[in-house]
Amino acid sequence: MKLTTVTNVSLDGVTQGHRRIEADASREADATDDAGTGGFDRYGWAPPLLDDEASTFISQTFQRADAFLFGRRTYEIFAGSWGAGMDPGNPVGEALNTRPKYVVSTTLKDPTWPLTTVLSGDIAGAVRELRAAPGGELQVWGSGTLIRRLLDLRLIDEFVLLTYPVIVGEGRRLFPANGPDLGLELVDLRSTPKGLTIQTYRTTGRPQYEVVTNG
Repeated sequence: MKLTTVTNVSLDGVTQGHRRIEADASREADATDDAGTGGFDRYGWAPPLLDDEASTFISQTFQRADAFLFGRRTYEIFAGSWGAGMDPGNPVGEALNTRPKYVVSTTLKDPTWPLTTVLSGDIAGAVRELRAAPGGELQVWGSGTLIRRLLDLRLIDEFVLLTYPVIVGEGRRLFPANGPDLGLELVDLRSTPKGLTIQTYRTTGRPQYEVVTNG
């Protein structure tokens, strides 16, 4: 399966707090995926800019997944909403409730959301096995800490970035200030009426750098 990450990100690279629901999840004592607000209070910057075209793209992307991979906190958010029967008949909920779900956690025990498997040991090995399995897409939504870990391990095949026309000014960024380098190939680019740009990049290994010669 191709490992695809799908991320809502502001123009200045912030992923934290794009929806209000994250505010309550951040207060959970055992919320291990990017846990803690760190004084951040700028929640809900994405919904005012989410138009029908972007919503359709999100819905269609969920539907094409063969399986999902989450960090602990993102998993808990989805389990508490879509897994709890929110908006019956919604294609996003249908995809999440009927496809295999893998969650990276050392503390989650006996998850109640059906079709869930907890990955707590050799994460790199487990993800490599999932990528080697037959199928189309293994999708990662949210889960910023997990994405940065997968980036370090060079296990991401494709990035989908929904970039919102807003500067949040603070909060956790998708990519670290110091991290691995990675070349990308743009395979799809679209924009929506409210100004979102949706970019799909295929990873191409180490990037090329300009060679400077003397003389």
